[in-house]
Amino acid sequence: MVLAVNDPQSSYGYPARVQFEITENDISSYKAAADFLNSSNIDIVCLEHEYGIFGGKAGGHILRLLQHLKTPLVTTLHTVLREPDIDQLIVMQEIAARSDRLIVMSEHSSRFLQTVFGVPREKVDLLPHGIPDMPFVDAASHKDSSTEGKTVLLTFGLLSPNKGFESVIQALPRILSRHKNVVYVIAGATHPHVRHREGDRYRIELQALAESLGIKEHVVFVNRFVSPHEMASLVGSADMYITPYRYEAQAVSGTLAYAMGAGKAIISTPYWYATEVLADGRGALVPFDDSAAIADTATELLDNENALQSMRKRAYLYARHMIWDHVAQSYMQSFVRAGAGHRPHAREAFPLTIAAPNASGRLMSA
Repeated sequence: MVLAVNDPQSSYGYPARVQFEITENDISSYKAAADFLNSSNIDIVCLEHEYGIFGGKAGGHILRLLQHLKTPLVTTLHTVLREPDIDQLIVMQEIAARSDRLIVMSEHSSRFLQTVFGVPREKVDLLPHGIPDMPFVDAASHKDSSTEGKTVLLTFGLLSPNKGFESVIQALPRILSRHKNVVYVIAGATHPHVRHREGDRYRIELQALAESLGIKEHVVFVNRFVSPHEMASLVGSADMYITPYRYEAQAVSGTLAYAMGAGKAIISTPYWYATEVLADGRGALVPFDDSAAIADTATELLDNENALQSMRKRAYLYARHMIWDHVAQSYMQSFVRAGAGHRPHAREAFPLTIAAPNASGRLMSA
């Protein structure tokens, strides 16, 4: 079964396997969720953790659920920070203390858990990000009437200003000077939190940039959530995949993992996850916010078919251990270890209050 967290003032048409809904900013619903889990016929809870999912400072409301949970807990960490603030540090340390196993998807995350948050190495399982089992095929076999005969550069995922898509758009004139049939496809809706704050401003800015550079017809926006089938077709049609993210502190990228699994030639900025999985020639790394480097690297690959195909093969072969059949087996092993080593937690209260500081500016003990 699934317990889902709802954004404020939002409701969703969930499938039947979602049997409980938590209201993000209502801390009482987290306690109710723990009561529901404790009374259900389940063996283990797997928490998917990201600071921005849960209510409270640094997502601290989730601690209320964990405080009352009686079943074994395995937590998958999607973000592990090298320089957390005090609230992020406290929340992560409490989650780690109450989890029987912690799953991370990169060596960087494993190292930070140990050195920054003081988590014992023996409590951490390093498992790859899961991907579908996709065939290694030429992009031409996936192209439709809109992309047939064109060279497709692709980026997909939720849009937000930290993604750096403008760097690719700025690189396009130099790429087009040599390869005139190139199109850049940006697939994905605006991130819900970004849309709530500022609407579609970032997409509008990207469209205006393309028009100002005279390349509007070479930038294609797929402005929606797409089905798994349509996503497979989009990725399959790409001759090159680009992740131009602007900051290094990204512990994992599901879109990058997906592109590797499809055997794409990849250009990326050197955020943590990319430097790890694209090593040994599995992709090309370029500096942050450097459109010239993107243009030069893309042109070199498009000029050299042998180099492009070799990169594709290295990425595809590396990603074979990431397909879901293998990853699911590893998760099951982690669940078994969690169940075998589970001991009820003695503490029934938070170590610190995740709330506004008192008049002295210090956090108060619970």
